[in-house]
Amino acid sequence: MEVLSPVVGEFGRIAVEFLRKGSNPKVYEGAARKLEVSSTTIQQAVEGLTYLLTESSKLMISEVDFQDSVLVLGFQEEINKVLLQLYLDNRKEICQILTELEPSLSHYHNMEWRLDVQLASRSLRHQIKPTITMKLHLKQNEQLSTQVLQTDPATLLHLIQELEQALAEMKTNHCRRIVRNIK
Repeated sequence: MEVLSPVVGEFGRIAVEFLRKGSNPKVYEGAARKLEVSSTTIQQAVEGLTYLLTESSKLMISEVDFQDSVLVLGFQEEINKVLLQLYLDNRKEICQILTELEPSLSHYHNMEWRLDVQLASRSLRHQIKPTITMKLHLKQNEQLSTQVLQTDPATLLHLIQELEQALAEMKTNHCRRIVRNIK
C-alpha cells in the first residue's frame, strides 16, 4: 500500500493527540473508513509513529540522526521530510508530556536505627540473636512517610554490598552513557 504524505501528517497529528489525551478508537475508525483499511492497522501505525516520536524526543536526537533513523524504514523522501518536520515541530511538547507522565517516586529524607540483641530466652539460655531495626523517613511530593524495616546483620551486610556494587556500576562509562541519554 502506498502511503501519501498528507496521510502521514494526519497520522502524526493523531499520534501527538494520542500522547496528550490517550487512545481514541473513534479517530482510528474514522481514518480506517477513509483509507479503506482496518482500524487495527491505523492503531498500529499511530502507535508506531508515537513510539518513533517519543524515543527520538527522549534521546533529543539531532535532525541528521532522526533522518538516518527514518531512512532505514524505507519510506519515500517526501514522507521522510514530513516525519522530520513532525518531529521538529513537536519534540519540545513531547518532552514536556513525557516529563509529566514520569512517576514521582519516594526518596530518602532521614533514617533512625536501633540494634537489639536477645541474649537468652526461656528455652535457650546462651543465645545471642542481634536484630537491626531501621525507620526510614521518605519524602514524596513534600509529604513524609515512614517505613520500618527489621533485619539481621548478615542480611544487612549483603544489602550494603549489593548497594555498593550498584554504585560502582553506575560509575562505569556504559552506565554514564545510558544515564546521559535518559536525562
